[in-house]
Amino acid sequence: MVETKTPRQSAIETRYTLAPHHVNALGTAFGGVIMSWIDTVAAMVAQRHCNGVVVTASIDTISFKAPIHVGDHVILKASVNYVGHTSLEIGVQVSKENPISGSSARTTTAYLTFVHLDESGAPKAVPRLTPETPDEKRRHENATMRVKARKELLAKIKRR
Repeated sequence: MVETKTPRQSAIETRYTLAPHHVNALGTAFGGVIMSWIDTVAAMVAQRHCNGVVVTASIDTISFKAPIHVGDHVILKASVNYVGHTSLEIGVQVSKENPISGSSARTTTAYLTFVHLDESGAPKAVPRLTPETPDEKRRHENATMRVKARKELLAKIKRR
């Protein structure tokens, strides 16, 4: 029997404080630092869902929407949006929070694909996903559209 999990079972929320060594020449978060944190938290979610080894196959989309400043708390929320046979899409939402005023804003959204691997490094089946809440179901539907669009684009490119 194939194991089934909900997005809630493997979701992660974590936070960092943006320090001076995390910023670029403009004094805002260096995109590579945020990308590293996104990949790390997404990998943790994928590992939790698969109960095994995963590797990043692609960062499908990353959108930077607002700058993050030194001293801001950086909140990363990640969960499984979609699973295929041996791969899964993880969505990551990044927000900033001013620890003094409490004001917050979304700063970054990213979607990453991971592949589950067996002991020999070959792709291995991923536990099925059962979205439960309206938000989980919406994210799953949106992820299904993104997966379909990526496959269609790859097929068009291969035909050229």
